[in-house]
Amino acid sequence: MVYFIGAGPGDVELITVKGMGVLSKADCIIYAGSLVNPQLLDYAKAGCEVYDSAGMTLEEVVQVMFANEEKGLLTARLHTGDPSVYGAIREQLDLLESRQIPFEVIPGVSSFSAAAAVLGAEYTLPGVSQTVILTRMEGRTPVPEKEKITELAKIQASMAIFLSSGMLGALSEKLVEGGYPKDTPAAIIYKATWPDEHIVRTTLEKMEQDGKAAGISKTAIILVGDFLGSEYERSLLYHPGFSHGFRQGTQGE
Repeated sequence: MVYFIGAGPGDVELITVKGMGVLSKADCIIYAGSLVNPQLLDYAKAGCEVYDSAGMTLEEVVQVMFANEEKGLLTARLHTGDPSVYGAIREQLDLLESRQIPFEVIPGVSSFSAAAAVLGAEYTLPGVSQTVILTRMEGRTPVPEKEKITELAKIQASMAIFLSSGMLGALSEKLVEGGYPKDTPAAIIYKATWPDEHIVRTTLEKMEQDGKAAGISKTAIILVGDFLGSEYERSLLYHPGFSHGFRQGTQGE
């Protein structure tokens, strides 16, 4: 059996209880050493075999899984954040399916959730934005033409941008070109929830210079949108005049 586990954003206490349980009984752990907090390996049992996938290819990773399956061993594949977001798990799952090897994916806390938490922010504010876009800048890995930053920026939704902190200048230019005003609030969160977490609150116009001043060029997520501002409308959910299936609203409110 192979378990794909979301390690969470960095804080070792943000792994799920289920994920921690699998780690504690795994015979082998393959973890993304360049991104996953190594303290999570403290949950491993004595004698557990550990591989750092940072220097491994897809073929090398799955060969370890195949070998473990032949021996009847339990493998834990530990990915950063949530495996479904830039986790590159689909190719691994397909290869396991081709061998009829059973697997399970255990979700984790994504860095986009952790970043909002450390900022005390809410992506979906009434009257501001009801849509969250998770995306990345085009770099060595291309993105579809219809998903380029300039296209996504047209609706001016709340945006969480991964894998792009080394291209802050180009990113801010594309966001403004697409439709965001230059004074749109932005935040750069370096290693959210880690001990060395660093937060830079800025605007699109100043994002590049503020990011450089903070020395941030990798391992950061960028949040953009008016949800980072101070203006929003009250939610109807808890409004005294709003009725729903669990509460009768007060007339005239």
